[in-house]
Amino acid sequence: MERSQRRECQKDGREIGLAGWEGAAGFSSTKRRFKMMETKKIVLATHNQGKIREFQKAFAEIGWQAVPIADIAEVEDPEETGTTFEENALQKARCYAKAVDLPVLSDDSGIIACALGDRPGVYSARYAGHHGDDEANNQKLIRDLAPYTGDDRKGYYACVVALVWPDGRSLTGKGTCDGIIRDFYQGEGGFGYDPLFYLPEFGKTMAELSMEEKNQISHRGRALRDLLSKIGK
Repeated sequence: MERSQRRECQKDGREIGLAGWEGAAGFSSTKRRFKMMETKKIVLATHNQGKIREFQKAFAEIGWQAVPIADIAEVEDPEETGTTFEENALQKARCYAKAVDLPVLSDDSGIIACALGDRPGVYSARYAGHHGDDEANNQKLIRDLAPYTGDDRKGYYACVVALVWPDGRSLTGKGTCDGIIRDFYQGEGGFGYDPLFYLPEFGKTMAELSMEEKNQISHRGRALRDLLSKIGK
């Protein structure tokens, strides 16, 4: 991979995620802004248990109840036809908000290997062909990156979260997290590509972080803080 391409990959990562985000300071400042608000209820438009745990913990800290869609109603999952994370996140949230008549939080996220351009990108969950097969997706990514070493194995996670109200109002938040995509697993936590995604500053993979550590630095934690910073403005 040409050096200029690596720089462009990193530039794309910044554009995807961190505009308006003030750093990994946790949810404490957001919590202060919300502590006088009454408890609110939102629906999580996901069946992914890992995402549900992360979202519920984050919203519990600001006094919001986050309920999985499966606990509210049986709603057919919309087909993801967007070409960007933001398009897919908004598409899902709008579909569910209309169906349940409650505010809905949705996200779309994925991993981008710099050497592979924009892949897996929006196709991360079905990179190997079948949606949600983490093992198959990880193995395909390992195979595709086999010719690359060193800096050419740099990549980043990207996430867009979308909150949509039944009346059509919407907000989005964005976040990224840089790392190295390795060719072997390490760690038992997390989900998806986490066992492959190494964070040099921590000396750990994403799968080795505690929930608290992950929420501080992950693409999803950063996207959620970006979203929460916009509520009430």
